[in-house]
Order: sequence, then C-alpha cells, then structure tokens
Amino acid sequence: MIRVENLNKDFILHAQGGTKIPVLRGAMLTVKAGECVALTGSSGSGKSTLLRLLQGNYAPAGGVINVAGLDLATATPREVSALRRATLGYVSQFLRVVPRVPALDVVAEPLLNLGVDEAEARERAATLLARLNLPERLWGLSPTTFSGGEQQRVNIARGFVHPYPVLLLDEPTASLDPVNRAVVLQLIRDAKARGAALVGIFHDAPARAEIADREVDVTIFAPQAEPA
Repeated sequence: MIRVENLNKDFILHAQGGTKIPVLRGAMLTVKAGECVALTGSSGSGKSTLLRLLQGNYAPAGGVINVAGLDLATATPREVSALRRATLGYVSQFLRVVPRVPALDVVAEPLLNLGVDEAEARERAATLLARLNLPERLWGLSPTTFSGGEQQRVNIARGFVHPYPVLLLDEPTASLDPVNRAVVLQLIRDAKARGAALVGIFHDAPARAEIADREVDVTIFAPQAEPA
C-alpha cells in the first residue's frame, strides 16, 4: 500500500539567502495492508517530515512516494486531493477547523465529501464520538473551545470515521487519559484487522510496542555532514 524509494527532502530558507537544509537522504519504506509501522528516531530526525511527505503536504527533492498506486512525487494537486478524500486518512496532533463549526459536523465532513447521506454521516460521527467518550453536550459546540484531550478525540474521530485504506497517525494517543488511550489503540487494531496500512509516530513507547508490527528508525536516512 505504501512504497517509498530513495526519497530525498530539502528545506530552502528563502528568507536567509536560499540556504538549503537537507533533511532526508535515500529514505526507504514499505507498508503492507494490515500492517502498522512506527517511525522512530530522535527529535529532528525527520519523522514528521516523512509523514507529511506521505500525505502529500511536502514535495520531495527526489525519489518515489507511492501510496495506494499513486506516486505523490509526480501527482497533480487534483490527484492528491482525490487520494486524501477516499483513500488516505490523517490524524494530526493539532486540530485545524473552521471556527463555529460544531464538533459533530467536523467529524462527519469526510463522509459528506464522499457523498454519504447527511443523516447517516452524522449518525456515524455520533457513534464514534460516543465511543471516544466525548460528552454529547459538546457535539454541537465548536471544538476550538475544547481542551487538548477533547480536541484530540475529535481529530481521531474524524480520522477513523471513514475506513481509509491508508492511515497516517501523528501521536494519536497524546493528551489522552488511560480510558481513551485504550479506545484509540482498539481503533488502530480494528483498522489493521480490516486491512488498512498504517504509519505512525508514537512517543508513547508502550502503545508503540502494543500496536506496531515494525519500527523504522528515520535517523538512518539523515544526510551525512557535507565537508567544509
């Protein structure tokens, strides 16, 4: 479901004379259906960068990023949008929503974008919010007013409301209490059982050990220091 080959990524600091900062060199990654791969490595090693490359948020400097048959390195914006709509889900650490939109609608939106009937979409969203123990009294409120843990549960519900074949997870258990942490880990197990391919960053080591089938240390793809 995911195939990364010889992937390179640089950041160009245009405000500092076009200074180039190499981030990844020769990155390689494969993820099969029903498999969860955890990205590991020290802070600044490129884990988040690799996750954003897999989502199509960053353009690579070279290499192949094949997700469900689409090479993101050469895909058009329209193709990337279509992939995200139906195939590629993403659970971020941070909630980014339009202010004043109720939490229930935030979660239902991916289904509505796929043409699911509004009543069914809202019902599925409500079921997931209830499973994640978000009080029903909050469903009609904007999640911009929620606590960090409540916002994270909205993020998770939005990411799991549709059975995406590929899921990217950025610290999915961060800010969660033990009860909701257990719910999220079960959602991940359920996704694996239905054949989804998952890639995640898990600083929660016990959670990583519990649900990851393999670990990939992104540090090995760090650029070598260039000679002075």
